[in-house]
Amino acid sequence: MQKYNSNTTNIHNDLRKFLELLENEDEIIRIKKNVNTTFELPAIVSKLDGNKAVIFENVDDKTIPVISNLIGTRKRFAMAIGSKEKNDIHTIVNKSINNMNIKVKTVNDIQYYQNSSNKLSDLPIVTHFENDAGPYITSSIVYAKDQEKGNQNSSTHRLLKLDDKNMAIRMVEGRHLHKCFMYAKDHGEDLKVAIVIGVHPAINIAAAYQASYGIDEMHIANTLLNGNLQLGINKFSQLLIPAMSEIVLEGKILCDKTHEEWMVEMLKTYDFRRQQPIFELEKIRFRNDTIFHDILPGYSEHRLLMGLPVESKMLDQVKNVVPSTSQVLLTDGGSNWLTAVIQIKKRVEGESKNALLAAFAAHPSLKIAIVVDDDINPTNPVEVEYAVSTRCQADKDLIIIQNAKGSSLDPSSDQVNLLTTKLGIDATATLLKVKERFEIAKIPGEENLKLSDYLSEQFF
Repeated sequence: MQKYNSNTTNIHNDLRKFLELLENEDEIIRIKKNVNTTFELPAIVSKLDGNKAVIFENVDDKTIPVISNLIGTRKRFAMAIGSKEKNDIHTIVNKSINNMNIKVKTVNDIQYYQNSSNKLSDLPIVTHFENDAGPYITSSIVYAKDQEKGNQNSSTHRLLKLDDKNMAIRMVEGRHLHKCFMYAKDHGEDLKVAIVIGVHPAINIAAAYQASYGIDEMHIANTLLNGNLQLGINKFSQLLIPAMSEIVLEGKILCDKTHEEWMVEMLKTYDFRRQQPIFELEKIRFRNDTIFHDILPGYSEHRLLMGLPVESKMLDQVKNVVPSTSQVLLTDGGSNWLTAVIQIKKRVEGESKNALLAAFAAHPSLKIAIVVDDDINPTNPVEVEYAVSTRCQADKDLIIIQNAKGSSLDPSSDQVNLLTTKLGIDATATLLKVKERFEIAKIPGEENLKLSDYLSEQFF
């Protein structure tokens, strides 16, 4: 098989250069044994969840390697946007959202035109779970033209392989790609698109961000990449897409054909069966020594890719209401989507409840929000539970909001009408009692003491 060569380009903001960075940081492992795309590959990725990224060098005896768990930790997510500090993620993302004035570079050197194919079976498309509708492409970014407003849109969508030419594409009703599609359909037209697989993860992050309608997400990606994003015109669609894309699927979303599809979502539960539009392939374009990116649904890479940009959005909006807000965390237990912990430095009574309401407004899918003081680590579930146990009174500190818009993913909710009951928990210490009643006892010097200075190696 052909192994990818990270020296084939001097561009520092494509997938290959990011993989080279991971290699240098010992954040990637390679599996040379041949693995099957049906269940075996995703089973291995599930065992590595929260661990290193993985490259499968031999997949179904094809020549295309597969990368997975690419940004499956907060550390690698931070690396993707130019920081090694996890705490800088929200600062960098929000700065990029609020500063999209850097001009995007366009180039004529488009590497994905090096090779072509007419068959989807040439790609190592993965079947992830036992009751999935079939093999899915999960990392794909769909580029389309908004013919009504003249803007370009890019967003992440799953694609179910039906045969060598056709895939069912999941589009959430009312979201931006669906609006582009409906405008074309209302005019009796198919929607030309370019579907990209395998880019620098900063581009995936930008495409996953729920930007306002009319904003081109590639401007966000360009800022995340310090102005180094390079776009080129795709000849088939006439859309500007990343010039260093590994794989590009050219084709149309048909206005008059649908197919049933369903798969596992962020909560590791199966989505509804729905009739969804069909993408019809015209041509596959791909680079020499190309790499296929697969995201395991419901696991860390999927959840962080969707959740961390929302965390940034929530932090920005909650901070506007409660300026002392220092952290907002979408928890692992809430699948990085349904439950949040908000850390504030409480100054007046009632402030924490304002933070709860701001969080629910910023992220409509949020179901449970907990506000804690600045001496509680929101990333430590034991400390958060301690705060709820010792600083919360259920008759005074709970907010229950009935019949609110919620997530369609939550199986306990009214999934047909998208209604849920939301819970806000004020787990901050009341200011009506002396502060010392809630002070957590400390031992001077304990944080710097090392047991290895006192105990033998056998103890460890």
